[in-house]
Amino acid sequence: MSKHVHLIGIGGTAMASLAGMLSAQGHRVTGSDTAAYPPMSDQLRAMGIAIMEPYSERNLDERPDLVVVGNAISRGNPELERVLDERIPMTSMAALIHDEFLAGRERLVVCGTHGKTTTTSMLAWIYATAARRDAKWLPSFLIGGVAENFGTSFHVEPGTRPFLLEGDEYDTAFFDKGPKFLHYFPDAAILTHVEFDHADIYTDLSAVKTAFKRMVNLIPRRGRLVAFDGSANVTECCAKAFCAVERYGFEESSKWGVVDLQPGATTMWTLLRDGNEFARLALPMAGEHNALNATAAAALAAGQGIPVESIVDALASFKSVKRRLEVRAEVAGVTVIDDFAHHPTAIRETLRALRGAYPSRRLWAVLEPRSNTLRRSVFEHEIVESLALADEVVLAAVFKSEAIPAGERLDPAHVVAGLQERGVPAVLCADADAIVAESVSRMQVGDVVAILSNGGFGDIYTKLPKALASRS
Repeated sequence: MSKHVHLIGIGGTAMASLAGMLSAQGHRVTGSDTAAYPPMSDQLRAMGIAIMEPYSERNLDERPDLVVVGNAISRGNPELERVLDERIPMTSMAALIHDEFLAGRERLVVCGTHGKTTTTSMLAWIYATAARRDAKWLPSFLIGGVAENFGTSFHVEPGTRPFLLEGDEYDTAFFDKGPKFLHYFPDAAILTHVEFDHADIYTDLSAVKTAFKRMVNLIPRRGRLVAFDGSANVTECCAKAFCAVERYGFEESSKWGVVDLQPGATTMWTLLRDGNEFARLALPMAGEHNALNATAAAALAAGQGIPVESIVDALASFKSVKRRLEVRAEVAGVTVIDDFAHHPTAIRETLRALRGAYPSRRLWAVLEPRSNTLRRSVFEHEIVESLALADEVVLAAVFKSEAIPAGERLDPAHVVAGLQERGVPAVLCADADAIVAESVSRMQVGDVVAILSNGGFGDIYTKLPKALASRS
């Protein structure tokens, strides 16, 4: 039966995807947010779902049947307060996905501190490629980003079993502080990396590991876990699994081994299965980390019965994900790249990948400390070490710095000083406009500019190319 479902925080990646899934099921969907930005705002508008801005009690004047409360929404939000006052039925995104979409499905869940979105996109494209030969492989999927092969972040396929989900370790809602992935009950899963992240909700690495151990504990005995073999944290998290555990990576003991890796704009390697050649793979993406993401997707797909030919074809034609090493412009000889950097390790791997893809070009890193992890001083040393891989660094001020206690807040001036001590030119600017004004005249033909942020970053993605194009 069709319902009116209202989403508070509809502009979030997963919430926007859920909105589309509900709309495709025939429900009437409304939603609200503040300062929604692409690509999810574009996706919502393309689906005909308006974004009510800003949050307001009046957005609920036409009382919905159900309200989905996003995990960024906390007490004091005017819509949430009205929901509680009037006892409008409410739920979380993850709980609604479980209840509405996962019954009777084979749930394949991709988890880990890094690589979830790209790996889930690769896995979905492998399944879609296999479906050209056999329609039973047609996947439903939910991805934490817009997969360029599909042009969307979600799809619900009626009548087939596989449902591929990105399993987020961030909390679920103000009334459910456990990770989202605990709602999905995977039949099989990938675990890419485990590091300390989300310092706003996890007290330390031990707490993060506990969350992933709980996810592993949900996999049934008949299931499988494909887990990276280059991390002691991952090893600890899967040590007590009741299901089969298949490790992947560079170790000689890996069930799924990566050998003969050839970096570049297209990355090539041989994938071994139990020490024997399984496939020669080519991926039109830079970076060792993306080869590992692809290996994880290939391993899980192969274990579920996907033919090797479909895996090879899918990875060779994979088009990446919006905001993951995405070339946004090539203007005046300068290449501007957008990457969803949320953690020092992600910054490091992004810059390493760009070094491989553009080996002879000057590399800029333009960072907005915006994620809840990057805004905190706990990672100051790691941020410096990662950014030191660039030739030029420009830092913006900490996003909404007032929300972080002074004793925990990152000091960008310390980062700049640390880089300068290492001989890396670095400057601090207040915002996107100041960054463009300060740096555009210093950018030269051949430069590669990596813009690193998990948010809108003052529309720098438009402003910088425009300034480059207009300079004399």
